Amino acid sequence: MTDLKIADDVIAAENEKRAEALTSDYQALGETLSRRGVDIEAITSQVAEFFVAVPSWGVGSGGTRFARFPGGGEPRGIFDKLDDCAVIHQLTQATPTVSLHIPWDKTDPKELRARGDALGLGFDAMNSNTFSDALGQAHSYKFGSLSHTDAATRAQAIEHNLECIEIGKAIGSKALTVWIGDGSNFPGQSHFTRAFERYLGSMAEIYEALPDDWRLFSEHKMYEPAFYSTVVQDWGTNYLIADTLGPKAFCLVDLGHHAPNTNIEMIVARLIQFGKLGGFHFNDSKYGDDDLDAGAIDPYRLFLVFNELVDAEHRGVEGFHPAHMIDQSHNVTDPIESLISSANEIRRAYAQALLVDRAALDGYQDENDALMASETLKRAYRTDVEPILSEARRRSGGAIDPVATYRASGYRQKVMMERPASVSGGGGII
Repeated sequence: MTDLKIADDVIAAENEKRAEALTSDYQALGETLSRRGVDIEAITSQVAEFFVAVPSWGVGSGGTRFARFPGGGEPRGIFDKLDDCAVIHQLTQATPTVSLHIPWDKTDPKELRARGDALGLGFDAMNSNTFSDALGQAHSYKFGSLSHTDAATRAQAIEHNLECIEIGKAIGSKALTVWIGDGSNFPGQSHFTRAFERYLGSMAEIYEALPDDWRLFSEHKMYEPAFYSTVVQDWGTNYLIADTLGPKAFCLVDLGHHAPNTNIEMIVARLIQFGKLGGFHFNDSKYGDDDLDAGAIDPYRLFLVFNELVDAEHRGVEGFHPAHMIDQSHNVTDPIESLISSANEIRRAYAQALLVDRAALDGYQDENDALMASETLKRAYRTDVEPILSEARRRSGGAIDPVATYRASGYRQKVMMERPASVSGGGGII
């Protein structure tokens, strides 16, 4: 028995309003796809089995370097966050797991697991935090953590990651994501080679503590908070890390952690080719690491990333099972609505990629027919797959229109009454 926050009859009533139109749209799309030799039922089944983890930190309002403007009903702690995450999954049926961030979400692991079970949620990758100082810690990360010049600071950062592993083991997680803000703001501030050597040494200690059935994800970012250099600055460095550490180490690709106009889908293809694609933090960007809703700026790029993922599935790449997680900061929207939207857009890109005629695309590529190869991708991308997404949700017990149903439920108004208003503080994403 799950402890869900939106009554089933609310979802049923909202679905009833839209059921007839959905049936008509789904049948029409099925006929269109049938003429292409595509079985809509097969696509719908695959979409219904595609899931993405939501971040615990994503259900709160984010901010900038200058200010944070909290919304009504902000979660007071991890258990409120889990309640909000459960609503997202209840409506989308696409987000059955939550990715935690320690120490922000630190509490008794038994209570965490019990609450997750009550809400029908599992736990995805653990996320460590050595990019900011926790209250009462002995050594500051102002000048780095895993690559710090001071051995005691590095030891503290290593110990924190080991603690994350232990918490993860207790709640059923199977992965640790490590992102560090280590780097430099001025030329000459840091010795590039020695800093990277210290980082590799620290990561090796963390890697050794991983259970045999766990994976270690390292995350690259070209700038911020260090603006001259970062220790893990690009996918090539990230690959070197994963290759050096061993078979349980993989690269995590955040769509906002690249220079503008970078060919991210090619990076994805390279990491797949050499067996080191660990997973994704999905978001979107216009100028940098904007942490916007997935598909908000460049939905075609999201589709092209999924084209590479589906291609790997189609080819049966051995050991291919990347983790899919959302990583966003919501400044002007209801975070729950943004995460609902992102989960839907991620599934949309997956569904569109499933529609690519692989045999035709292979043929055009072999014949160097650039135009028709491009048109083959565009044909899949231009297809309105919303009836498939809606039907997949409906069949799984979710909402045909999850945002409209969320608003009709009055959930935000309810938690605004239950949770004290947050006070705006300084800048920062959390």
